[in-house]
Amino acid sequence: MAATIAVGQTPGTHVREHRSMLAPAEKRLLVWIAHRLPRRVNSDHLTALGAVAMAGTAAAFAAAALDRRALALVPVMLAVNWFGDSLDGTLARVRNQQRPRYGYYLDHVVDIANTAVLFTGLALSGLCSPWTAMALLVGYLLLCGESFLATHALGVFRISFAGMGPTELRILLSIGALVAISQPVVRPFGLGPIALFDLGGIIGAGSMAIVFLLSTIRNTRALYRLEPL
Repeated sequence: MAATIAVGQTPGTHVREHRSMLAPAEKRLLVWIAHRLPRRVNSDHLTALGAVAMAGTAAAFAAAALDRRALALVPVMLAVNWFGDSLDGTLARVRNQQRPRYGYYLDHVVDIANTAVLFTGLALSGLCSPWTAMALLVGYLLLCGESFLATHALGVFRISFAGMGPTELRILLSIGALVAISQPVVRPFGLGPIALFDLGGIIGAGSMAIVFLLSTIRNTRALYRLEPL
């Protein structure tokens, strides 16, 4: 069901729209876990756990410059990051302990910091060019900025694009890390060679640029219809 647009909503009262491929199953799993967590664990603890795990992911990438076997830790750290980052909001909703403005701000400012740390680790890994890591970071920040502006202007916070959300991206990154242990360089379509993470990064940065452009056009048109000349 499409989210209802409510112009003038504040970020604390926005509608969340999550349509990734795994979203329905993921939501059921997160609610199941939230009902079974000890009461002494709260959403702030989970946010902190997610941040520490993302720092661990970045460290694993950076350590790959010395020994690519360190990449085996990437899926483990990303799984812990998923647990903390995805469960914190669910736990607050299940326990009716929502803090809309605090949660919105903290969750997303931590996400931005986490992503900067992650791509710094990737830039130090030797698995791709630092320029590729920078392009990914810039693409992510552009999407964040557009999404936050749309949340303020339209009252809808979109978590996924074209069926891809944070969980799907974690899975792709985990697969890439495991493949890069033994095959850091690939020859797609008989071309190349090119570093696996350079290839993935170019595709990822290009995809984010397209999503940014399409989202900007869609939201601008929606706002113009609501506020025509």
